[in-house]
Amino acid sequence: MVVGDASLDIDTLVVGAGPGGYVAAIRAAQLGQKVIIVDKSELGGVCLNRGCIPSKALISAAHQYENAQHGDAFGISAENVKVDFTKTQAFKNGVVQKMTQGVGGLLKGNKVEVFNGEVMFINENEARAFNDHESPRYRFKHCILATGSRPIELKAFPFGGRILSSTEALELQEIPSSLVVIGGGYIGAELGQMFSKFGTKVTIIEGADMVLPGFDKDMTRLVAKNMEKTGVEIVTDAKAESAEQTDKNVTVKYTVKGETKEVTADYLLVTVGRRPNTDGDLGLDLAGVELTDRGLVKVDHQGRTSNPNIFAIGDIVPGLALAHKASYEGKVAAEAISGLPSVVDYKGMPAVCFTDPEVSSVGYTEKEAKEKGFKVKAGKFPFAGNGRAVSLNAPEGFIKIVANADNHVVLGAQIVGIEASNLIAELGLAVEMGATLEDVSLTIHAHPTLGEIVMETAELVEGHPIHVISR
Repeated sequence: MVVGDASLDIDTLVVGAGPGGYVAAIRAAQLGQKVIIVDKSELGGVCLNRGCIPSKALISAAHQYENAQHGDAFGISAENVKVDFTKTQAFKNGVVQKMTQGVGGLLKGNKVEVFNGEVMFINENEARAFNDHESPRYRFKHCILATGSRPIELKAFPFGGRILSSTEALELQEIPSSLVVIGGGYIGAELGQMFSKFGTKVTIIEGADMVLPGFDKDMTRLVAKNMEKTGVEIVTDAKAESAEQTDKNVTVKYTVKGETKEVTADYLLVTVGRRPNTDGDLGLDLAGVELTDRGLVKVDHQGRTSNPNIFAIGDIVPGLALAHKASYEGKVAAEAISGLPSVVDYKGMPAVCFTDPEVSSVGYTEKEAKEKGFKVKAGKFPFAGNGRAVSLNAPEGFIKIVANADNHVVLGAQIVGIEASNLIAELGLAVEMGATLEDVSLTIHAHPTLGEIVMETAELVEGHPIHVISR
């Protein structure tokens, strides 16, 4: 507690308790720092409460529903398969609660003090935290900013009523009969496909020439094909223009190839990106923290801002808005504060999308490697050549490995197929440690497993594949 307006002296103030902030706080405490973490919302941030975890819980439920309806290939049939979406939401909420409670226990176990409230900087080494009951003032040696991001709201499509951000979409208490999604990136693709599996008629309006424009076309082609199987209409090279809503539906006007069209649905979901939480009354100018034109915090290779005592991580710094990126940067910042030589290196940073099939990537694509001047060897091995994938009735997809032709060092990998989100980890390790194709192919993989596809792909790129014919 604070007496009068005196400041409490602390080692490290962490602002934001999402996957970047809480990880940074724990690592800093492990290194002997006295840490206070402040967040105005729930522990775990957007990821645990309104993003990664709840969406994956609902996606898992959608997979279960689809599998129950389509077990014919296994000789299994079920009649009158129904969804009690109230129970589905209860499952999702239970998962979220378990995870956030776990974060609270970890912070407590590492002796990190938690303050529920907001922060406003007073000067370069002081800040006030406040809520309805308290307003302690802290003088910090170091601070880690991890305030995260929020959905971008378009002027023509203000959130409210039947126009939703991802937050509201995850809280719907009934399955909509129809849904329009503006933005076919990873959030729009994941949630759009999830609702389609539950029976919603989904229309995705995307400005690029394909969904998931951040991934290679030969990967996203399979995702689009599966979306269309469940009735998703994908409109590419399109621009959403306006929306009119009533108490029952919303009508979206859009243009494609110069022609104006419209579609009416129960709800409109807008997923066109996220905005960094660096505005408002945070007072970064008083703290001497400089921002880019996009509102991102300028940082060095350790996450240090223009104020050498303040670090920034996660969605408020340049780079992809990924939870695991934020956690990684949080560890680096905490270690840098303690004098360790840790630096940020995104070489082995994976990107994952939980569509069906899943897609993932790490390191360079073949095109990127060539643009960097590497002489490249690359090859793709199909899931259809793997016994475990075929026995799961999931033969679609492939793993591609990109390697340096001169020394066989693995430069990157891309995966589309079942469990791509898990399979990418081994290849991420290969990229991070500078492993060669031989290191991967000589690693004995258990049979029958999906992991064997990684080994088989490395052998294919080397030129001696076993389970496909080399051409």
